[in-house]
Amino acid sequence: MPELVAPTVRLHAAWLAARDEWGPGLHEDGFGVGLSDDVHSPAGFAAWVTRLTDQADPTKPPESGRVRCTYRWIVEDDRVLGGIALRHELNDRLRQLGHIGYGVRPSARQRGLATWALGRMLVEARALGLERVLIVCEADNVASARTIERHGGELEGVQETELGPARRYWVRLQCLA
Repeated sequence: MPELVAPTVRLHAAWLAARDEWGPGLHEDGFGVGLSDDVHSPAGFAAWVTRLTDQADPTKPPESGRVRCTYRWIVEDDRVLGGIALRHELNDRLRQLGHIGYGVRPSARQRGLATWALGRMLVEARALGLERVLIVCEADNVASARTIERHGGELEGVQETELGPARRYWVRLQCLA
């Protein structure tokens, strides 16, 4: 049974295995990896996990240029299957990316994990007081579009972004408990 867990150093090896399956690059949506993050060394990984945890803490100001964000990893049997991030607000750059970003490692896809994780994060977004959230996916990512639509996503349109054409969906949260 999968669960959503806060980032933890306990899963360092499992997280690296997930990243290795994706291949090189920073494309793992939902993980919050930056260009300067050292996720390979234990100390670097611990510093990165601390940054992710601090980003959600309302008692700590976000780093310059960042917004408050809650990160969760999709984990089953100590295996990291994916990640999902809930940005508590949008700045100019994040209006292209949306409130929520997620990714599921290739070997764990087509199990409904993204749909399940998105449902959980929408409940968290509602608990934060958000009335609606913007979710963006690549224009040709049919699986992600279906995931968003299953949760009531209303297509605003397709827009060119720094990453290419993207579908923009709004999900209203008033019905969530």
